[in-house]
Amino acid sequence: MRIPDAKVALSTASVYPESTATAFEIAARLGYDGVEVMVWTDPVSQDIEALRRLSDYHRIPILAVHAPCLLITQRVWSTDPWVKLQRARAAAEKLDASTVVVHPPFRWQRGYARDFVQGIWRMAQETDVRFAVENMYPWRYRDREMLAYAPDWDVTKDDYRHFTIDLSHTATARTDALEMVDRMGDRLGHVHLADGKGSAKDEHLVPGRGTQPCAQLLERLAATGYDGHVVIEVNTRRAMSGAEREADLAEALAFTRLHLASSVKVPRP
Repeated sequence: MRIPDAKVALSTASVYPESTATAFEIAARLGYDGVEVMVWTDPVSQDIEALRRLSDYHRIPILAVHAPCLLITQRVWSTDPWVKLQRARAAAEKLDASTVVVHPPFRWQRGYARDFVQGIWRMAQETDVRFAVENMYPWRYRDREMLAYAPDWDVTKDDYRHFTIDLSHTATARTDALEMVDRMGDRLGHVHLADGKGSAKDEHLVPGRGTQPCAQLLERLAATGYDGHVVIEVNTRRAMSGAEREADLAEALAFTRLHLASSVKVPRP
């Protein structure tokens, strides 16, 4: 078997509506390699010293910081999107996280969107932290489609140094995930592993419960020696108990560990 150097992390978003602190506890108990901190309205997620204490207490490293790019985080760490990214980079540097995950701008953020590609390159050149821009999806309502992101929800149409592939987003976009990975090539630096069935909603199902090629992608990463992070980012809001939530996250980890390897033919002497 060939097992890549990629580490498997738990996104703190995966325990919502539980707290950021709960995510560290679960990640450590289940045997994840680290966490990705989703910076959102939970004050702990915004507090570098609190995050450092959680990391030290649970002996679980912070591998990535997800900048506050969601609609519900428009006022977190400033209303200026560039300030948000500067603070995310500073947090990643102080916490020894290698990656900042960022979404493309909303179309109504016109100035930010106009300068986004060049601005991300400029920021990436100022640090060793990877800015990995994440694929998104069109918004749909009934038979209508709205292009909410600029320059585009398909980030492979623009020139970025590093990409994040999210398989729940490829499901919602109804696009071929493996073809998108091919377009990303060696600039694929980060993976959000989740599943989906092609609903208009961003489902973030446990891997293996939807239609996305989660297993095939992991096996391809193993075969190619991928050295980025694989982050479990699933929706457990419908869990009826903490035990059910933890069982889902254990299943997601087991699925990832199983498929993040590939059989290798050993040449005969």
